[in-house]
Amino acid sequence: MSGPDPAVAAQRSAVRAELADLPPGVVVLVACSGGADSLALAAATAFVAARAGLLAGAVVVDHGLQPGSAGVARRAAEQCRGLGLDPVEVITVEVGPAGPGGGPEAAARTARYDALREAATRHGDAVVLLGHTLDDQAESVLLGLARGSGARSLSGMARRRGRLRRPFLAVRRDQTERACRVLGLEPWHDPTNLVSDAAGPLRSQVRHEVLPVLERVLGPGVAEALARTAEQLRQDGDLLDELAGQVLLAARSAGPAGDSGADPADGLDVVVLAAAPPALRHRVLRAALLAAGVPAGALHRVHIEAVDALVTDWHGQAGVAVPGGGQVQRRYGRLTVINDRERGAGSGGSFGHG
Repeated sequence: MSGPDPAVAAQRSAVRAELADLPPGVVVLVACSGGADSLALAAATAFVAARAGLLAGAVVVDHGLQPGSAGVARRAAEQCRGLGLDPVEVITVEVGPAGPGGGPEAAARTARYDALREAATRHGDAVVLLGHTLDDQAESVLLGLARGSGARSLSGMARRRGRLRRPFLAVRRDQTERACRVLGLEPWHDPTNLVSDAAGPLRSQVRHEVLPVLERVLGPGVAEALARTAEQLRQDGDLLDELAGQVLLAARSAGPAGDSGADPADGLDVVVLAAAPPALRHRVLRAALLAAGVPAGALHRVHIEAVDALVTDWHGQAGVAVPGGGQVQRRYGRLTVINDRERGAGSGGSFGHG
């Protein structure tokens, strides 16, 4: 008797490896859109979970942004139930307006991830599996490169982040489509992913126009090379983040003259910051700004460099405005961030908190 199709077997193996650390009885939820990637993930998860003693279900998020989206969500849920997943939820979300630094796609993503995290909480801190593939990772790296983003963006999507896991980051998109054909699943094809001209989403244009050109000019294997680059940069970035965390802690706790025991509410010590290499200092400042409430999607390198100048090129200049209505100021050898309300009251902010 022959074994499963190679694509199906590889996807089951990927899920098995991703769930190997979970004890029996843990709930695993597949985020299923009805597309080939998430349906193939649902099938692989149903197979693996049943043999590992895990409780496997699915969450289908209906963004309500396209005609007939409710029917697509129902069909995705039906196929998940047919695979043996239970519970299967369809959650309709309201996509809010695009925030600073993000368009409609970012707003939809925020609503989707919020819904997934809430579902995970309802089901006992469940693990949530996402169907992003190697192709998605390669597209993310190219988009980050084109935007001039730093290593953080070029490192692509993390395999794990909190409850979220991505078992298919080494799986090609055409293999998920093959798995669906072999297993008799009927994936939904998002029309926005099929648009390759300027009217479509930027990611879709990268998928249909940019990557094929790179493959034709540079030869096959470009997507795999981009994914490998992302993994290498993520490893480097994780180490830098750890080191930056140590610098941030030191900058928070150092006193005005470098002694320990300062109140963290007093901000960050510029002597400690100035002694750090630029790569670490920039990460420290970014982490501190995010902890102070600056929106991540609106925080760009130009803001970090402007704040960094308060440390490395100090000549009594005024504070630096940052997204979200805050302002970073240097006072008495420390950086502090204050918002509009605090400026009116003349009080300091919470740059040091995190």
